[in-house]
Amino acid sequence: MNFINKIIEELKFIRKSKRMLAAVADIDSASSNLVPDDIERTVDAFPDNLAFIDDDRQWTYREFDAYANQVANWALAQGLTRGDTVGFFARNRLEYVGIWFGLSKVGVVPALINYQLRASALAHCVKISRASLVIVDCEYLSAWRSAKKYLPDGLQAFGAFGKAGKLADFDAEIARQDTARLDDNVRKGMTAGDVFMKMFTSGTTGMPKAAKMTHTRGQYYMRGFVVPSDAGPDDRMMMVLPMYHATGGLCGVGMALMVGGAVIVRPKFSATSFWDEAVRFDATLFMYVGELCRFLLSAPAGPNDRAHSIRLIIGNGLRPEVWQEFVNRFNIPGVFEFYGATEGNISLFNFTGKVGAVGRIPSYMRKKTNGDLIRFDVETNTHIRGEDGFCQRTSDDEIGELIGEIRSDEARFRYEGYEDKEASAKKILHDVYIKGDAWFRTGDLLWRDKDGYYYFADRIGDTFRWKAENVSTNEVAAALTEFDGVHQANVYGVPIKGYDGKAGMAALVADKDMDLVGLYQQTKDALPRSARPVFLRISNEIDTTGTFKYKKTDLVKQGFDPSKISDPVYMAHPDKGKYVRVTASVFNKIKKGEYKL
Repeated sequence: MNFINKIIEELKFIRKSKRMLAAVADIDSASSNLVPDDIERTVDAFPDNLAFIDDDRQWTYREFDAYANQVANWALAQGLTRGDTVGFFARNRLEYVGIWFGLSKVGVVPALINYQLRASALAHCVKISRASLVIVDCEYLSAWRSAKKYLPDGLQAFGAFGKAGKLADFDAEIARQDTARLDDNVRKGMTAGDVFMKMFTSGTTGMPKAAKMTHTRGQYYMRGFVVPSDAGPDDRMMMVLPMYHATGGLCGVGMALMVGGAVIVRPKFSATSFWDEAVRFDATLFMYVGELCRFLLSAPAGPNDRAHSIRLIIGNGLRPEVWQEFVNRFNIPGVFEFYGATEGNISLFNFTGKVGAVGRIPSYMRKKTNGDLIRFDVETNTHIRGEDGFCQRTSDDEIGELIGEIRSDEARFRYEGYEDKEASAKKILHDVYIKGDAWFRTGDLLWRDKDGYYYFADRIGDTFRWKAENVSTNEVAAALTEFDGVHQANVYGVPIKGYDGKAGMAALVADKDMDLVGLYQQTKDALPRSARPVFLRISNEIDTTGTFKYKKTDLVKQGFDPSKISDPVYMAHPDKGKYVRVTASVFNKIKKGEYKL
């Protein structure tokens, strides 16, 4: 990059940073200004603008507020008081935000539960949220019944948006409530430091945890993306991400609701119909996460791939090997990538659109932010400390764990944690640079370049060790998906008796006629020996969370034993130079150590 371009990029970064900080400058834990106050101001400014579009149903801001007022009055009629929690188990729909908006108007805390959960996992989320009442989408009554035996006796549930069956009828109750806005005194005494919502971690490696979201955190999420997106009242946000998650339900929704724009509510993501729907509803913005963009790239070409009006996509997890191909194929003018976690206190933003970067903290801004990278040993799963007992900062281009200093004097750097105090404590690292300091552990490995751009490397736990070398699952997945015929790759390590570390294994979604010989050569050309997958598992689909993160726990447990797996499993044969099918005979030879892997 020449000197003039670098100066222009730097000025762009500084301007965006200043504007973004100005947009959230008044957020204060002690303030009486809350999330519902922010939304009500938009309602008053744009009463006749469309707020939500759900197929043939639409709400203006006036109608949205009226429904939320009915929800608020319903909550009071149930005897709910400030600080009580109401579980909300529903898919994306027109009423979704109206439910939590209405509850927040009277200080009742909504707990947004993943509608894909069932049985004990669903009951787990209800219980850890400490909900005293639950609103259940009638489409998921069978799921609710599957959890009944695991739930506390006497827990009241209302069926909503359809025939409620044996549950109390939420729709009928709401219809009887007043649509007028409640008196301002209903929130008297509440502050922005109070809990406004409970969201759940995705549970990729265990049961979800309930993260407490204060009004300040909600305001940062909802306001924070207006500036980098240049969102306005004419924008329409395409929302295919689940609204129970912060990226879609607060960041994406907030981008529209803070400026009088509209949210296009889709019940779920469909790679085959996405661009048709974007054209149908005149979408201008699109929120992505995880592997969603890769799924779109894997879909067959369609007539609307480039006929849409989307001017900017916003999200996290757009891998470098997908980024340029995605924007070229689908004619995307702008990408705004960021880094953050539902419960975290550290965020990164890529204002300049540098391909592959999740954000930037230039050297002259490091003292004004709370983020840092420290050295981490993936083999021992510990932080590397010096002779003085303190952690060590990474150098440029060196991978380390991203951490965020916990500061009580600034709302955006606080850490509210989970409902589970023990789980909250595990995310805090003490005595990092000085005795008594405290930092939030993201659990993510990143590296930064000399210009202060940060790049995601892996989740701690996803990186494994083989042949005395550290292996990044993301690096391996990138090499595999570059091969023609491989559409998705979930990479993980599996133990083999008699070997130190873990051997690489990849669960692939691939074409039936994929060239396994060619794939073997691809791994040989693209990856060092230690990183080449020893095993492949060919599946019809890969299990993901609701936010498109790959699940790995069960895959690791199943390993490469063909008797435990219905999918075909292959091994990189050390003598034949290709992948061969793992039969019972081959598996037994591996167990006996007859192959030098």
